[in-house]
Amino acid sequence: MTIREFKMPDVGEGLTEAEILKWYVQPGDTVTDGQVVCEVETAKAAVELPIPFDGVVHALLFEEGTTVDVGQVIISVQTGPAEAAEAPVQEAAPAAAAPEEAAPAARQPVLVGYGVSTASTKRRPRKAPAGAPAQNGTAPAAAAAPATPTVPAPAAPAAPAVNGNGNGHAAAERPLAKPPVRKLAKDLGIDLAAVVPTGDGGVVTREDVHAAAAAAIAPQAAPAPVAAQAPAPAVTAAAPAPAVPASARETRIPVKGVRKVTAQAMVGSAFTAPHVTEFITLDVTRTMKLVQELKDDPDLAGLRINPLLLIAKAVLIAIRRNPDVNASWDEAAQEIVLKHYVNLGIAAATPRGLIVPNIKDAHAKSLGELSTSLSELVATAREGKTSPADMQNGTITITNVGVFGVDTGTPILNPGESAILAVGAIKLQPWVHKGKVKPRQVTTLALSFDHRLIDGELGSKFLADIAAVLEHPRRLITWA
Repeated sequence: MTIREFKMPDVGEGLTEAEILKWYVQPGDTVTDGQVVCEVETAKAAVELPIPFDGVVHALLFEEGTTVDVGQVIISVQTGPAEAAEAPVQEAAPAAAAPEEAAPAARQPVLVGYGVSTASTKRRPRKAPAGAPAQNGTAPAAAAAPATPTVPAPAAPAAPAVNGNGNGHAAAERPLAKPPVRKLAKDLGIDLAAVVPTGDGGVVTREDVHAAAAAAIAPQAAPAPVAAQAPAPAVTAAAPAPAVPASARETRIPVKGVRKVTAQAMVGSAFTAPHVTEFITLDVTRTMKLVQELKDDPDLAGLRINPLLLIAKAVLIAIRRNPDVNASWDEAAQEIVLKHYVNLGIAAATPRGLIVPNIKDAHAKSLGELSTSLSELVATAREGKTSPADMQNGTITITNVGVFGVDTGTPILNPGESAILAVGAIKLQPWVHKGKVKPRQVTTLALSFDHRLIDGELGSKFLADIAAVLEHPRRLITWA
């Protein structure tokens, strides 16, 4: 009998831990290569993990809701003789019951969608010094006996040592940083190897880590266009217990995962970029009529047509007319970086927190393509399957607070972006139209922007152009 172990994989995104949300298998279940065995949540997304070999589940080493370091064994599988012959097996202990492990030579387990990792799975040596016992000492008692003695040593002694960031560089290239700074980087999910050091002698400082966190993924502070939905079972399992004694005066909720990264990023953004917010209230009756006409158009059958689609198109047209708003601030080089592409962020409320995936190269998409991209973005966010790549490199964001009945707000910029547009509720209100007071569809837009990049004149022109397109949607054609 051979016991093979599957470790918490390395995403290659600078993350060092993940929380087990849901197990899809139990001890005694048969699993096959590629079968999803559990769902985990990192600070960036929830991802399903497939097992890379066939066999029968021997033990689950961590319970749901447990946060596990990358590289720790999370499940052991009993494989058959054929499976054991495919990979080298550790020398068995004298006791016949001592389990063995075969480390796969050609394939390392990775998160779905990230390809094959070539880095060693011994990711964080500072947690377990050389010669220390297995990292899975926290396994349940029922699994402790077979799991503890079977943690493998690194497979290739001649290969260069892997640094604490698990990025495959030689140990000599390990970034210089003090232990508190390394812990801060771990908590924020920041790869120290990707941080630009400003300390003496090339040492990474706390400020460097905070700057990298602000420029990494772009969670947002504003609510989102995704309608409220019932949490998935995995979320329910990981959420705090709803039962609270009637006498309880306080409830404490651990801050982790998406919410933790969102908080860090918003603090960094609020105290780094000088925010300015402007407002405009406008009549969008014509746009709402156009939405209905497009819904009835047989050429657009099967596409999701809604006001957000035309608002997104209006933003793209306004960016084309005011290209200087689409920029970012490079603090290290003291330069303004003008972007000749638009990665349009759409704030999305998910059961696990607020995220901002973005539509890559939205400026080059037709109305139909933009509709398809929006639908896919919303569906993926609702399922909690948004990948880290989908949340990176955004340029400008839209957040639709109107779906919650809110008139407007002062949204906080996503780190690294120049502006964010909040769209308020569209309501039937009395409005002066052609000299008479009539009921019209009215909404309020709020634009927050980085005053280092966008001055008052440019910001006002940009917001006014968005409003002009929505008031007279024929400009979707004439200004395009």
